[in-house]
Amino acid sequence: MNRPALIIAKKELRMFFDSLVAYILLIAFLGFSGFFTWFYGSDIFLTKQASLDSFFDTSYWTLFFFIPALTMRSIAEENKTGTIELLLTKPISNWQVLWGKFLACLLLILIALLCTIPYIITIAWLGKGNLDLGVVSNGYLGLLLMSAAYISIGIFASSITGNQVVAFLIALFTGIFFHWVFGLVGGGLTGTPGEIINYIGMSEHFDGIKRGLIDSRDIIYFGSIIFLGLVLAEVSLAKRNTAE
Repeated sequence: MNRPALIIAKKELRMFFDSLVAYILLIAFLGFSGFFTWFYGSDIFLTKQASLDSFFDTSYWTLFFFIPALTMRSIAEENKTGTIELLLTKPISNWQVLWGKFLACLLLILIALLCTIPYIITIAWLGKGNLDLGVVSNGYLGLLLMSAAYISIGIFASSITGNQVVAFLIALFTGIFFHWVFGLVGGGLTGTPGEIINYIGMSEHFDGIKRGLIDSRDIIYFGSIIFLGLVLAEVSLAKRNTAE
């Protein structure tokens, strides 16, 4: 990560707040996660259990739907308006552009998660100090890794089209396989095929980290998706440069 990528990240993050995208994401995320964490299905005020499991389970799905909406304009809008060509003619590489946009999206997700710190304080108070902060920190790490993986998929989807809606749908339907389908299919199979398909699924790795177990295989899994998504996006941008 070098200075041009950081400049792009800063510019993209500022654009999120200038266009109200950031505020909409933050309000919607906090609204959904807060409602389902505190009131729906698990009333923490009544049970007084020192656990953030309901928050992590809710955020696992909430972020899954929000991230394609966050990334859909990252390159698709510039493809549509032609500003991507202008950007790529400057003395910066495709990787710097992609890493800058990736970092901006990830920082916005990080800001959204930091806004939930009052959840930790309140639940720790309700649980009279019995909240396992190690498990909580792993849960947040799992959400960040999952978000980073879907951001890379979303950026790739945005790089292959000039239509934001199409980019959103490609990212969403691709994510559905990782988020749900692979786990469902893998759970119905036995032996090596089931283990392989389960490994491809996102929940297998997120649940492990959320439980407080950081396995190198989980880190490799998320790192591989992040890298593959950005590589495919870079290939898409390179083909555009070659075609011109």
